[in-house]
Amino acid sequence: MLVGDAIRSVLDQGPVVAEVVAVDDGSSDGTARVLDELAALHPRLRVVHRAENSGGCGTPRNDGFRAVTAPSVIFLDSDDILPQGAAEALVAAAERHGAPVAVGACVRRELPEGRDVRWQPALYHEPALLETAADLMPLVHDTLCVNKVYDRAFLAEHGIRFPDGRCVYEDFLFTARVLAAAPRVAVVPDTVYIWHVRRATARLSISLDRDGIANWQARIAAHRMAVETFETAGRKELAAACRTKFLEHDLLLYARELRGRDTAYRAGWWEAAREHLATFGERDIAAASPPARWAARFVLAAEEPRDLLRLSRLAADPPRLLPPYARSGGAAVWSEDLPVELDGVETLPLAGLPLLVDGDLRRAATGGQVRFTVRDLYGRLGAAVPRTATVDFLPRGADTPVRTERAELSEVAGGWSGRVPAGLTALAREGCRRGRRGVQLWDVRITVTCADGETFTTALRLPEDRQRRSVVPSSRYGVLLVRQYTTANGSLAVRLAPGVRDGLRAVGARLRRLSRSSQ
Repeated sequence: MLVGDAIRSVLDQGPVVAEVVAVDDGSSDGTARVLDELAALHPRLRVVHRAENSGGCGTPRNDGFRAVTAPSVIFLDSDDILPQGAAEALVAAAERHGAPVAVGACVRRELPEGRDVRWQPALYHEPALLETAADLMPLVHDTLCVNKVYDRAFLAEHGIRFPDGRCVYEDFLFTARVLAAAPRVAVVPDTVYIWHVRRATARLSISLDRDGIANWQARIAAHRMAVETFETAGRKELAAACRTKFLEHDLLLYARELRGRDTAYRAGWWEAAREHLATFGERDIAAASPPARWAARFVLAAEEPRDLLRLSRLAADPPRLLPPYARSGGAAVWSEDLPVELDGVETLPLAGLPLLVDGDLRRAATGGQVRFTVRDLYGRLGAAVPRTATVDFLPRGADTPVRTERAELSEVAGGWSGRVPAGLTALAREGCRRGRRGVQLWDVRITVTCADGETFTTALRLPEDRQRRSVVPSSRYGVLLVRQYTTANGSLAVRLAPGVRDGLRAVGARLRRLSRSSQ
């Protein structure tokens, strides 16, 4: 059971963990039995049983905090783990600096594939002591409560608790209350928390279950309360940073998913977003980086949901702005009929622009070619003159490419084009060498170098009408089942199934899904 792994990861931290308090929140799935069995074996573990489920995470955390006697507190969710040495690193940093809070890096581990994604990668990259208001402002972006250690007396002195009952984003409020109390914060660059994310499960965690409009409404409500917490404490600079964080993270996170939502959701999302954004001043919006401030101004200007594909692609990671590229009075604007200015287009470095590179996989029977077109954006690329491109092929979840191909670019109508060999059999062979003998997922990344020396790196955008499958003969594997498709952020990806058996299995699974959907 997951909770057993979580408890064992804490007990394995060693003597730095004097006690472990596990709270069973009225569970009905055997969790209580597992916890009691573990407590019988480990004297450091105590179990608090709640008679009824609280409906959220805040109440059981508060119960656990009241039961703790140790001077420092770390929170851990039941399906996550602490890596070896995490508690010692956090406690040592807090004691060394006399800081009531110490923070470290967190990684999201996507299961079942085991891919690690660093949470808030701009933070926690080197040891530091944060003391001033300016120092603390970046921490507003890290709303997690679990990758930190807290001095118990500090929390008690300031009355800092989680909201009780069902609160979808209780971390937001707890973190705001901690920062509003102006603690000194010690930073360690170590990974101190592994956050397990299971997106394919039948029951998503409360915060990951974003399909219903209630989740977006809860997100907005939690953000408002966090801002109010900072303002009540007189921490206006943190309140402003919190508004910026909403625009740069929360707004874009939900906007990128709009194209896959139904009409009712879009209408409800649009209404709630516009109502909330109307409480932001122009200074708040201008403080956000593009494309966040462009997206906010567009949503405020459009009374009804529109241009959802353009908005979702602009909000994606990496951001890309689809045509048309309109101007009004010489300024770059969203569209002719909605002239929201895209300020900064003329001065941002190329790497900061939402540049668009279209690409797809062609002629798979000969090993494949990736053909691509670099699109100009308000003349910025025309001035820089793209010359060459390097295309990287990366296994899904990897940062280092296994193959890189280079191409000279030639000017075409509306941009610059190029092509590189895909080498599908070689990719499949490399995937098998890395232990991926079944279905393999490959991402494609492109870096464009211009005549003036400027470069930018982005994913290729696969137009949705070019998604296709093909079965390719292979002298090594007998057959390669090849599928090029669009990822959730609109990027080109390639799915390979090498070998007759794996290829036929994938085809059979596809046919069974089609059969079930037609019944």
